[in-house]
Amino acid sequence: MTQDLATLRFGEIGLSNFAPYLMNRIMGRYNASLREEMAELGLTTPKIRTLAVLAMIDGLLIGELAVYAVVEYSTLSRALDGLEKEGLVRRAPDPEDQRATRVFMTDAGRAAFEKFWPRMAQTYAQMFEGISTEERQAFEATLQKILRNVRVHDF
Repeated sequence: MTQDLATLRFGEIGLSNFAPYLMNRIMGRYNASLREEMAELGLTTPKIRTLAVLAMIDGLLIGELAVYAVVEYSTLSRALDGLEKEGLVRRAPDPEDQRATRVFMTDAGRAAFEKFWPRMAQTYAQMFEGISTEERQAFEATLQKILRNVRVHDF
């Protein structure tokens, strides 16, 4: 029998069992561990998130990119200004809606991301030290279910 989480008091759950707190703490450490090397490359967390998303799904509309990169629209706009000035991305009008803008990664952007990827991969692997492949896959499947429960967009 599962306990109805909505009826529990915060003190009954506690910080060490409160998933949003744990997720924020993990992501805070993950981002902090990458910050120094990002800075050496002239990148920030919003910029690297943008490049990472574009490395997988190039040519997104700006609004879609903000959702995938988990960055506020205004923060993304500033990040895109910098990335475009550095020649790492380019913006172009959507061919079907001239009011909309799509963002594309340039070859220089891809090279910058590929240079940074080994550090991201190393930090990612460190997060799962001592955790079996099966446990990691189950965890990722659970996170995907949670995302479906809380997401606002269809992606």
